[in-house]
Amino acid sequence: MAEICTQGVDTGFAALGYARIAVLGVVQGITELLPISSTAHMRLVPALLGWQDPGSAFSAAMQLAALAAIVSYFWSDVRFVAVGSLDALSRRNWSAPALRLAVGIVIATIPIVIAGVLLSPVLNACGTSIRSLWVIGLACLVMAVLLALAELWASHRRKVERMSLVDALVVGVAQIGALIPGVSRSGSTLTAALFLGFSREEAARFSFLLGIPAIALAGLKELYVLHQAHISLHAWSVLIVGLVIASLSAFVTIWGLMRFLERFSTWPFVIYRAVLGIVILAGVLAAGWA
Repeated sequence: MAEICTQGVDTGFAALGYARIAVLGVVQGITELLPISSTAHMRLVPALLGWQDPGSAFSAAMQLAALAAIVSYFWSDVRFVAVGSLDALSRRNWSAPALRLAVGIVIATIPIVIAGVLLSPVLNACGTSIRSLWVIGLACLVMAVLLALAELWASHRRKVERMSLVDALVVGVAQIGALIPGVSRSGSTLTAALFLGFSREEAARFSFLLGIPAIALAGLKELYVLHQAHISLHAWSVLIVGLVIASLSAFVTIWGLMRFLERFSTWPFVIYRAVLGIVILAGVLAAGWA
């Protein structure tokens, strides 16, 4: 279907209505926090069902649902970092674990903020080629290979408490990949953390904590863009329905993922991403998916 633009912003989600957005909210909530790319699924599911592409603005704003799930699930960690770092600053205890983790999160956020600002005109443009299924399919395959290599080579022993500032910067640079549809923010940061030797559950915890500022900034920035585009009240109400549904499914997903990684490897996600990439590329070649 043709893109729907409002002052240059892709607002296709407004035409989908509440029921379809609720379905996509469940899809977004599940796939945003798993290392399988929410963008890939938000393009593939509408394509399979013959629905309007909800657009990049919708996908970015919906990250706020993941943010709500992460903060609520990791509330003890968030409180430890926030309260502990303030206490360390007041006592000038520069080596305090909470302060080191807080500084690491800030350092890890800088790369994606810079890249996001520079690439924003391309990422949010109507009909941008970067959201093409070709790009998404190839990104899925590349990330499947990288995650497989991380599983084979990593030691899976390190803890978040032993994170260095260099570790934070490496994962932060990897997070830039999330700007490419099909890569996945959780997938790129989880993979980088695994390469650095973190255990699977600690790598996921590290990934989620480092993602809080980036997800918050991206989501709030997208809400501002939609506000500046003067979208209709109906469009706002559709977006809110999607956010509520996605936040509920995201919380259940993060609960399940953390328990899964305590017992199993990430190989199921490697296989799933590889199959997904092949299916998308096959659909583009054989069925003419756009």
